Amino acid sequence: MAYKITLIPGDGIGPEVTRAAVRILEAAGVKFEWETFEAGADAYEKYHEYIPRELSESIERTRVGLKGPVTTPIGGGFASINVELRKRFELYANFRPIRNLPHIPTRYPDVDLIIVRENTEGLYSGLEHEVVPGVVESLKVITEKASTRIARFAFEYARKNQRKKIHAIHKANIMKLSDGLFLRCARNVAKEYPEITYGEHIVDNTCMQLVMNPYQYDMLVMENLYGDIISDLCAAFVGGLGLVPSANLGDRCAIFEAVHGSAPDIAGKNIANPTAVIRCALLMLRHIGEFDAALKIRNALEKVYRDRDKLTRDVGGKAETSEFADSIIEAMQVSSAVSHAPQFS
Repeated sequence: MAYKITLIPGDGIGPEVTRAAVRILEAAGVKFEWETFEAGADAYEKYHEYIPRELSESIERTRVGLKGPVTTPIGGGFASINVELRKRFELYANFRPIRNLPHIPTRYPDVDLIIVRENTEGLYSGLEHEVVPGVVESLKVITEKASTRIARFAFEYARKNQRKKIHAIHKANIMKLSDGLFLRCARNVAKEYPEITYGEHIVDNTCMQLVMNPYQYDMLVMENLYGDIISDLCAAFVGGLGLVPSANLGDRCAIFEAVHGSAPDIAGKNIANPTAVIRCALLMLRHIGEFDAALKIRNALEKVYRDRDKLTRDVGGKAETSEFADSIIEAMQVSSAVSHAPQFS
């Protein structure tokens, strides 16, 4: 059986890093049928739509997408493609695992954090308007439905994956109604999971606590803006956004996307690090039930990082993007050959 997957290469370095990930996925022995579409400025030039209708129809059909970085203009231009896709397909849960790779020097070894972020409302609802010249109002929307849904997602994941502790992150000391509602919903859900320790931390204190000692946390659940900030903060513990995966999950569809920038200054030079997209692909494989293939790629990726011979420049090596992908594929093939070799007593 071939899995039909919507592929959004993105722009800048996106096509290069997604191409590397696709090669590795196919080398793992899983069959795919890729439906490839552009999004953002490149798509607008061709279709006069930032998210072409054909792309939306493909996601509705395949229900699974793999996405590279797409440039979002700052302070003007079109709205974030990432935010629009999450809202359009009700991808209400952003799931960001934070784990170290071998031999990447960081201040904190052996970090194992899960960040769960509500993806569809809060200040990212995009409800802004100019009241009078020089005065702009941006509305923060928090609902009981979305807050309860994201809390339940976090607790269900914790129960199924033997996570022991969840903190709800908030600013209810100031935003007593909106963040207060979020907290009430989290508390109500927590009562249904007595085996999981539940705590609450104010968002600014959380940032300080994370920098002082990230090991005190296991899982964190929060509304949209806080999740955007804290997930990037935590990425620094393991080497930065170029190394961490992200999944946007809903009841019908899922999109797995690299959240680092499109790096137009190095686009086309074959030097970008595809690790984030590769790790997104691992989450995608687990989502579709291909656990053996995910484990095979993860082991090969970690072997390449341990050996350090074929790393890209951003992590201390000299390899090109394609060479890095080749080394992962080779490591998978060697591992497969060893596992199928005759065993002697």
